[in-house]
Amino acid sequence: MDAAWAIGHPEKVVDFGHRGIHEMTRVAKALIQAYYAKAPQRSYFAGCSDGGREALMEAQRYPEDYDGILAGAPANNWTPLLTTAAYDTQALTLDPASFIPPAKIPTIGAAVNAACDEADGVRDGILNDPRQCHFDPATIQCKAEDSEKCLTSPQVMALKKLYEGTLDSKGHVVYPGYLPGAEEGQGGWGLWITGPAPAKSLMAFFGNGFFSGFVYEKPDWDYKTFKVDSDLKAANEKTAQALNATDADLKPFKARGGKLILYHGWNDPAITALNTINYYDSVTKKMGQKDADSFVRLYMAPGVQHCGGGPGADSFGAVGDLKFDDPQHSLDASLEQWVEKGTAPSTIIASKFEGQDRTHAKMTRPLCAYPQAAKYKGSGDTNDAANFVCRK
Repeated sequence: MDAAWAIGHPEKVVDFGHRGIHEMTRVAKALIQAYYAKAPQRSYFAGCSDGGREALMEAQRYPEDYDGILAGAPANNWTPLLTTAAYDTQALTLDPASFIPPAKIPTIGAAVNAACDEADGVRDGILNDPRQCHFDPATIQCKAEDSEKCLTSPQVMALKKLYEGTLDSKGHVVYPGYLPGAEEGQGGWGLWITGPAPAKSLMAFFGNGFFSGFVYEKPDWDYKTFKVDSDLKAANEKTAQALNATDADLKPFKARGGKLILYHGWNDPAITALNTINYYDSVTKKMGQKDADSFVRLYMAPGVQHCGGGPGADSFGAVGDLKFDDPQHSLDASLEQWVEKGTAPSTIIASKFEGQDRTHAKMTRPLCAYPQAAKYKGSGDTNDAANFVCRK
Protein backbone atom coordinates (compact mmCIF):
# COMPACT_ATOMS: atom_id res chain seq x y z
CA MET A 1 0.00 0.00 0.00
CA ASP A 2 1.56 3.27 -1.13
CA ALA A 3 0.49 5.75 1.53
CA ALA A 4 2.87 8.56 0.56
CA TRP A 5 -0.20 10.71 -0.07
CA ALA A 6 -0.82 10.80 3.69
CA ILE A 7 2.55 12.38 4.50
CA GLY A 8 2.00 15.97 5.56
CA HIS A 9 -1.74 15.77 4.90
CA PRO A 10 -3.71 14.89 8.05
CA GLU A 11 -6.85 16.16 6.35
CA LYS A 12 -6.51 13.43 3.71
CA VAL A 13 -6.27 10.81 6.45
CA VAL A 14 -9.57 12.07 7.85
CA ASP A 15 -11.07 11.97 4.35
CA PHE A 16 -9.88 8.39 3.93
CA GLY A 17 -11.04 7.46 7.41
CA HIS A 18 -14.63 8.67 7.29
CA ARG A 19 -15.26 12.15 5.93
CA GLY A 20 -14.93 11.23 2.26
CA ILE A 21 -17.82 8.74 2.27
CA HIS A 22 -20.01 11.09 4.29
CA GLU A 23 -19.38 14.02 1.95
CA MET A 24 -19.98 11.81 -1.09
CA THR A 25 -23.29 10.77 0.44
CA ARG A 26 -24.31 14.34 1.22
CA VAL A 27 -23.50 15.55 -2.30
CA ALA A 28 -25.15 12.54 -3.96
CA LYS A 29 -28.38 13.15 -2.08
CA ALA A 30 -28.30 16.83 -3.06
CA LEU A 31 -27.82 15.90 -6.73
CA ILE A 32 -30.70 13.42 -6.57
CA GLN A 33 -32.90 16.07 -4.97
CA ALA A 34 -31.97 18.59 -7.66
CA TYR A 35 -32.49 16.22 -10.59
CA TYR A 36 -35.65 14.43 -9.47
CA ALA A 37 -37.09 17.26 -7.38
CA LYS A 38 -37.42 14.87 -4.46
CA ALA A 39 -35.12 13.14 -2.02
CA PRO A 40 -34.36 9.40 -2.26
CA GLN A 41 -36.90 7.32 -0.36
CA ARG A 42 -34.25 4.95 0.99
CA SER A 43 -30.47 4.92 1.02
CA TYR A 44 -28.19 1.89 1.30
CA PHE A 45 -24.45 1.40 1.71
CA ALA A 46 -22.56 -1.82 1.07
CA GLY A 47 -18.83 -2.40 1.37
CA CYS A 48 -16.31 -5.15 2.05
CA SER A 49 -12.82 -5.03 3.58
CA ASP A 50 -11.96 -1.32 3.91
CA GLY A 51 -15.41 -0.79 2.44
CA GLY A 52 -16.75 -2.74 5.41
CA ARG A 53 -14.88 -0.37 7.70
CA GLU A 54 -16.42 2.56 5.85
CA ALA A 55 -19.83 0.94 6.27
CA LEU A 56 -19.39 0.74 10.04
CA MET A 57 -18.08 4.31 10.12
CA GLU A 58 -21.36 5.39 8.56
CA ALA A 59 -23.42 3.51 11.15
CA GLN A 60 -21.33 4.87 14.02
CA ARG A 61 -20.54 8.47 13.00
CA TYR A 62 -23.22 9.40 10.49
CA PRO A 63 -26.30 7.34 11.42
CA GLU A 64 -28.64 9.57 9.39
CA ASP A 65 -26.87 8.88 6.09
CA TYR A 66 -28.20 5.38 5.34
CA ASP A 67 -31.28 3.30 6.13
CA GLY A 68 -29.56 -0.04 5.55
CA ILE A 69 -25.89 -0.98 5.76
CA LEU A 70 -24.18 -4.17 4.59
CA ALA A 71 -20.67 -4.55 6.04
CA GLY A 72 -18.49 -7.43 4.88
CA ALA A 73 -15.19 -8.54 6.41
CA PRO A 74 -14.70 -5.06 7.89
CA ALA A 75 -11.20 -3.72 8.51
CA ASN A 76 -12.77 -1.66 11.27
CA ASN A 77 -10.17 -2.27 13.97
CA TRP A 78 -7.63 -0.62 11.71
CA THR A 79 -4.67 0.20 13.92
CA PRO A 80 -4.41 -3.27 15.54
CA LEU A 81 -4.96 -4.88 12.12
CA LEU A 82 -2.06 -3.02 10.52
CA THR A 83 0.02 -3.58 13.65
CA THR A 84 -0.61 -7.28 13.11
CA ALA A 85 0.56 -6.95 9.51
CA ALA A 86 3.96 -5.74 10.74
CA TYR A 87 4.04 -8.25 13.61
CA ASP A 88 3.38 -11.20 11.31
CA THR A 89 5.94 -10.02 8.78
CA GLN A 90 8.52 -9.97 11.55
CA ALA A 91 7.46 -13.43 12.74
CA LEU A 92 8.10 -14.79 9.25
CA THR A 93 11.30 -12.94 8.40
CA LEU A 94 13.42 -11.64 11.31
CA ASP A 95 14.90 -15.10 11.47
CA PRO A 96 15.34 -15.97 7.77
CA ALA A 97 14.77 -19.62 8.64
CA SER A 98 11.21 -18.79 9.78
CA PHE A 99 9.87 -17.91 6.34
CA ILE A 100 7.28 -20.38 5.07
CA PRO A 101 7.60 -20.64 1.26
CA PRO A 102 4.58 -21.09 -1.03
CA ALA A 103 5.47 -24.74 -1.68
CA LYS A 104 4.79 -25.61 1.98
CA ILE A 105 1.35 -23.99 2.26
CA PRO A 106 -0.46 -27.06 0.80
CA THR A 107 1.23 -29.22 3.45
CA ILE A 108 -0.19 -27.01 6.20
CA GLY A 109 -3.65 -26.99 4.62
CA ALA A 110 -3.70 -30.77 4.21
CA ALA A 111 -2.64 -31.28 7.82
CA VAL A 112 -5.36 -28.94 9.08
CA ASN A 113 -8.01 -30.76 7.07
CA ALA A 114 -6.75 -34.15 8.23
CA ALA A 115 -7.04 -33.00 11.83
CA CYS A 116 -10.31 -31.07 11.70
CA ASP A 117 -12.33 -31.42 8.49
CA GLU A 118 -14.63 -34.22 9.63
CA ALA A 119 -15.39 -32.67 13.02
CA ASP A 120 -18.54 -31.09 11.55
CA GLY A 121 -19.74 -34.41 10.16
CA VAL A 122 -18.91 -33.63 6.54
CA ARG A 123 -15.66 -34.37 4.73
CA ASP A 124 -15.50 -31.54 2.21
CA GLY A 125 -12.37 -29.50 2.85
CA ILE A 126 -14.41 -26.87 4.70
CA LEU A 127 -14.26 -26.20 8.43
CA ASN A 128 -17.75 -25.21 9.53
CA ASP A 129 -16.38 -23.40 12.60
CA PRO A 130 -12.57 -23.16 12.63
CA ARG A 131 -12.64 -22.13 16.30
CA GLN A 132 -13.27 -25.80 17.07
CA CYS A 133 -10.07 -26.84 15.26
CA HIS A 134 -7.11 -27.22 17.61
CA PHE A 135 -4.44 -28.04 15.08
CA ASP A 136 -0.90 -28.31 16.45
CA PRO A 137 1.75 -27.19 13.91
CA ALA A 138 4.31 -29.35 15.71
CA THR A 139 2.65 -32.43 14.18
CA ILE A 140 4.19 -31.56 10.81
CA GLN A 141 7.64 -30.64 12.05
CA CYS A 142 10.42 -32.28 10.04
CA LYS A 143 11.80 -35.35 11.75
CA ALA A 144 14.84 -35.52 9.50
CA GLU A 145 15.76 -33.46 6.45
CA ASP A 146 13.78 -30.40 5.41
CA SER A 147 11.28 -30.88 2.56
CA GLU A 148 8.07 -29.42 1.15
CA LYS A 149 6.14 -32.02 3.18
CA CYS A 150 7.16 -30.70 6.60
CA LEU A 151 8.08 -27.56 8.55
CA THR A 152 11.36 -26.81 10.25
CA SER A 153 11.40 -25.82 13.91
CA PRO A 154 11.62 -22.06 13.13
CA GLN A 155 8.74 -22.40 10.66
CA VAL A 156 6.62 -24.20 13.25
CA MET A 157 7.25 -21.37 15.72
CA ALA A 158 6.28 -18.78 13.10
CA LEU A 159 3.08 -20.66 12.24
CA LYS A 160 2.10 -20.82 15.90
CA LYS A 161 2.50 -17.04 16.14
CA LEU A 162 0.22 -16.51 13.15
CA TYR A 163 -2.50 -18.64 14.76
CA GLU A 164 -2.20 -17.20 18.29
CA GLY A 165 -2.50 -13.56 17.26
CA THR A 166 -0.56 -10.40 18.02
CA LEU A 167 0.72 -10.19 21.59
CA ASP A 168 2.11 -7.19 23.43
CA SER A 169 5.10 -7.32 25.77
CA LYS A 170 2.89 -8.57 28.62
CA GLY A 171 1.41 -11.39 26.56
CA HIS A 172 -1.98 -9.71 26.08
CA VAL A 173 -3.74 -10.29 22.76
CA VAL A 174 -3.72 -7.06 20.77
CA TYR A 175 -5.46 -8.61 17.77
CA PRO A 176 -6.79 -12.15 17.30
CA GLY A 177 -4.92 -14.67 15.19
CA TYR A 178 -5.71 -16.25 11.86
CA LEU A 179 -7.94 -19.29 11.86
CA PRO A 180 -6.92 -22.73 10.58
CA GLY A 181 -8.44 -23.82 7.29
CA ALA A 182 -7.70 -20.67 5.30
CA GLU A 183 -4.14 -21.50 4.32
CA GLU A 184 -4.55 -22.94 0.81
CA GLY A 185 -6.03 -21.54 -2.36
CA GLN A 186 -5.38 -18.81 -4.87
CA GLY A 187 -6.52 -16.13 -2.43
CA GLY A 188 -5.05 -17.79 0.67
CA TRP A 189 -2.00 -17.33 2.83
CA GLY A 190 0.44 -17.41 -0.07
CA LEU A 191 -1.03 -14.13 -1.28
CA TRP A 192 -1.96 -12.37 1.94
CA ILE A 193 0.23 -13.55 4.82
CA THR A 194 3.34 -15.50 3.90
CA GLY A 195 3.84 -14.15 0.39
CA PRO A 196 5.83 -15.41 -2.60
CA ALA A 197 9.06 -14.31 -0.90
CA PRO A 198 10.04 -12.89 2.51
CA ALA A 199 8.22 -9.61 3.31
CA LYS A 200 6.41 -9.69 -0.06
CA SER A 201 2.88 -10.56 1.08
CA LEU A 202 -0.01 -8.13 0.70
CA MET A 203 -0.20 -7.68 4.46
CA ALA A 204 3.52 -6.85 4.55
CA PHE A 205 2.90 -4.10 1.98
CA PHE A 206 -0.13 -2.80 3.88
CA GLY A 207 1.71 -2.74 7.21
CA ASN A 208 4.75 -1.00 5.77
CA GLY A 209 2.62 1.58 3.98
CA PHE A 210 0.59 2.32 7.09
CA PHE A 211 3.52 2.92 9.42
CA SER A 212 5.71 4.72 6.86
CA GLY A 213 2.90 6.93 5.55
CA PHE A 214 0.16 7.33 8.14
CA VAL A 215 2.03 6.97 11.43
CA TYR A 216 5.65 8.09 11.12
CA GLU A 217 5.57 9.88 7.75
CA LYS A 218 8.96 8.41 6.91
CA PRO A 219 9.16 6.59 3.56
CA ASP A 220 12.26 4.73 4.73
CA TRP A 221 10.59 3.26 7.85
CA ASP A 222 11.79 -0.32 8.29
CA TYR A 223 9.45 -3.01 9.65
CA LYS A 224 12.47 -4.73 11.21
CA THR A 225 12.51 -1.97 13.86
CA PHE A 226 8.85 -2.59 14.75
CA LYS A 227 7.87 -2.98 18.44
CA VAL A 228 4.26 -3.86 19.26
CA ASP A 229 3.82 -1.69 22.36
CA SER A 230 5.41 1.53 21.13
CA ASP A 231 4.30 1.34 17.52
CA LEU A 232 0.68 0.50 18.31
CA LYS A 233 0.65 3.34 20.83
CA ALA A 234 1.97 5.74 18.20
CA ALA A 235 -0.54 4.47 15.64
CA ASN A 236 -3.45 4.88 18.04
CA GLU A 237 -2.43 8.35 19.16
CA LYS A 238 -2.08 9.63 15.62
CA THR A 239 -4.69 7.77 13.57
CA ALA A 240 -7.19 5.76 15.65
CA GLN A 241 -9.65 8.63 15.96
CA ALA A 242 -9.85 8.96 12.19
CA LEU A 243 -9.53 5.33 11.12
CA ASN A 244 -10.92 2.93 13.74
CA ALA A 245 -14.62 2.07 13.49
CA THR A 246 -15.03 0.17 16.75
CA ASP A 247 -17.75 2.12 18.59
CA ALA A 248 -20.26 -0.44 19.88
CA ASP A 249 -22.88 2.18 20.75
CA LEU A 250 -25.20 2.13 17.75
CA LYS A 251 -28.19 3.64 19.54
CA PRO A 252 -28.48 6.63 17.16
CA PHE A 253 -28.46 4.31 14.13
CA LYS A 254 -31.09 2.08 15.73
CA ALA A 255 -33.20 5.10 16.74
CA ARG A 256 -33.42 6.32 13.13
CA GLY A 257 -34.66 2.86 12.09
CA GLY A 258 -31.38 1.74 10.57
CA LYS A 259 -30.60 -1.92 9.89
CA LEU A 260 -27.12 -3.44 9.79
CA ILE A 261 -26.02 -6.80 8.39
CA LEU A 262 -22.46 -7.97 8.99
CA TYR A 263 -20.86 -10.94 7.24
CA HIS A 264 -17.44 -12.55 7.20
CA GLY A 265 -15.88 -15.60 5.57
CA TRP A 266 -14.34 -18.06 8.03
CA ASN A 267 -11.49 -18.64 5.54
CA ASP A 268 -10.50 -14.98 5.35
CA PRO A 269 -6.67 -14.78 5.22
CA ALA A 270 -6.57 -10.96 5.24
CA ILE A 271 -8.75 -10.01 8.21
CA THR A 272 -9.38 -12.70 10.78
CA ALA A 273 -13.08 -13.54 11.09
CA LEU A 274 -12.68 -13.32 14.87
CA ASN A 275 -12.44 -9.54 14.53
CA THR A 276 -16.00 -9.26 13.21
CA ILE A 277 -17.33 -11.65 15.84
CA ASN A 278 -15.62 -9.56 18.50
CA TYR A 279 -17.24 -6.39 17.18
CA TYR A 280 -20.68 -8.00 17.01
CA ASP A 281 -20.26 -9.28 20.57
CA SER A 282 -19.30 -5.78 21.72
CA VAL A 283 -22.52 -4.40 20.23
CA THR A 284 -24.70 -7.02 21.92
CA LYS A 285 -22.91 -6.40 25.21
CA LYS A 286 -23.29 -2.63 24.94
CA MET A 287 -26.90 -2.58 23.77
CA GLY A 288 -28.25 -5.87 25.05
CA GLN A 289 -29.11 -8.88 22.92
CA LYS A 290 -32.78 -7.97 22.49
CA ASP A 291 -32.06 -4.45 21.25
CA ALA A 292 -29.25 -5.67 19.01
CA ASP A 293 -31.48 -8.34 17.48
CA SER A 294 -33.94 -5.66 16.42
CA PHE A 295 -31.50 -4.10 13.96
CA VAL A 296 -28.25 -6.11 13.64
CA ARG A 297 -27.44 -9.52 12.15
CA LEU A 298 -24.14 -11.34 11.64
CA TYR A 299 -23.57 -14.14 9.12
CA MET A 300 -20.44 -16.29 9.11
CA ALA A 301 -19.64 -18.02 5.81
CA PRO A 302 -17.72 -21.32 6.08
CA GLY A 303 -14.95 -21.82 3.53
CA VAL A 304 -15.21 -18.28 2.14
CA GLN A 305 -12.08 -16.17 1.74
CA HIS A 306 -11.65 -12.39 1.83
CA CYS A 307 -14.85 -10.88 0.39
CA GLY A 308 -15.44 -14.03 -1.68
CA GLY A 309 -13.70 -17.02 -3.20
CA GLY A 310 -12.51 -20.16 -1.45
CA PRO A 311 -14.02 -23.65 -1.32
CA GLY A 312 -17.21 -22.55 0.46
CA ALA A 313 -20.55 -21.33 -0.90
CA ASP A 314 -19.59 -17.73 -1.64
CA SER A 315 -22.56 -16.47 -3.63
CA PHE A 316 -25.11 -14.99 -1.22
CA GLY A 317 -25.88 -11.46 -2.34
CA ALA A 318 -22.78 -9.93 -0.81
CA VAL A 319 -20.80 -6.99 -2.16
CA GLY A 320 -19.98 -7.58 -5.83
CA ASP A 321 -22.27 -10.61 -6.13
CA LEU A 322 -25.23 -9.91 -8.41
CA LYS A 323 -26.43 -13.46 -9.00
CA PHE A 324 -29.42 -13.37 -6.66
CA ASP A 325 -31.91 -10.64 -5.82
CA ASP A 326 -34.36 -12.48 -3.56
CA PRO A 327 -34.23 -12.43 0.26
CA GLN A 328 -33.87 -16.22 0.50
CA HIS A 329 -30.55 -16.14 -1.38
CA SER A 330 -29.27 -12.60 -0.94
CA LEU A 331 -28.07 -10.62 2.07
CA ASP A 332 -28.55 -7.45 0.05
CA ALA A 333 -32.17 -8.28 -0.76
CA SER A 334 -32.75 -9.36 2.84
CA LEU A 335 -31.48 -6.00 4.03
CA GLU A 336 -33.88 -4.17 1.73
CA GLN A 337 -36.79 -6.31 2.92
CA TRP A 338 -35.86 -5.64 6.55
CA VAL A 339 -35.70 -1.88 6.01
CA GLU A 340 -38.74 -1.52 3.76
CA LYS A 341 -41.11 -4.21 5.03
CA GLY A 342 -39.89 -4.85 8.57
CA THR A 343 -39.20 -8.54 7.90
CA ALA A 344 -36.02 -9.52 9.71
CA PRO A 345 -33.58 -11.76 7.80
CA SER A 346 -33.33 -15.42 8.69
CA THR A 347 -31.44 -18.22 6.97
CA ILE A 348 -29.81 -17.35 3.64
CA ILE A 349 -29.13 -20.08 1.06
CA ALA A 350 -25.60 -19.57 -0.25
CA SER A 351 -24.41 -21.14 -3.51
CA LYS A 352 -21.12 -22.27 -4.99
CA PHE A 353 -20.67 -22.03 -8.74
CA GLU A 354 -17.99 -23.74 -10.82
CA GLY A 355 -15.85 -21.40 -12.89
CA GLN A 356 -17.81 -19.07 -15.15
CA ASP A 357 -20.96 -21.20 -15.07
CA ARG A 358 -23.46 -19.15 -13.06
CA THR A 359 -26.53 -21.18 -13.99
CA HIS A 360 -26.13 -24.35 -11.94
CA ALA A 361 -24.82 -24.35 -8.39
CA LYS A 362 -22.20 -26.95 -7.54
CA MET A 363 -23.20 -26.71 -3.88
CA THR A 364 -25.66 -24.88 -1.65
CA ARG A 365 -25.37 -24.32 2.08
CA PRO A 366 -27.42 -22.36 4.58
CA LEU A 367 -25.91 -19.26 6.12
CA CYS A 368 -27.28 -18.93 9.62
CA ALA A 369 -27.71 -15.86 11.76
CA TYR A 370 -24.87 -15.94 14.30
CA PRO A 371 -24.43 -17.56 16.79
CA GLN A 372 -26.30 -20.32 14.96
CA ALA A 373 -24.39 -22.43 12.44
CA ALA A 374 -25.37 -24.95 9.76
CA LYS A 375 -25.33 -28.54 11.06
CA TYR A 376 -25.53 -31.58 8.80
CA LYS A 377 -28.65 -33.65 9.50
CA GLY A 378 -26.66 -36.86 9.06
CA SER A 379 -28.10 -38.08 5.77
CA GLY A 380 -28.63 -36.85 2.24
CA ASP A 381 -26.46 -35.02 -0.27
CA THR A 382 -23.99 -32.78 1.56
CA ASN A 383 -24.02 -30.41 -1.41
CA ASP A 384 -27.70 -29.63 -0.82
CA ALA A 385 -28.63 -26.97 1.74
CA ALA A 386 -31.86 -28.85 2.48
CA ASN A 387 -29.83 -31.45 4.40
CA PHE A 388 -28.55 -28.93 6.93
CA VAL A 389 -30.26 -27.17 9.82
CA CYS A 390 -29.36 -23.96 11.65
CA ARG A 391 -28.76 -24.32 15.37
CA LYS A 392 -26.32 -23.31 18.08
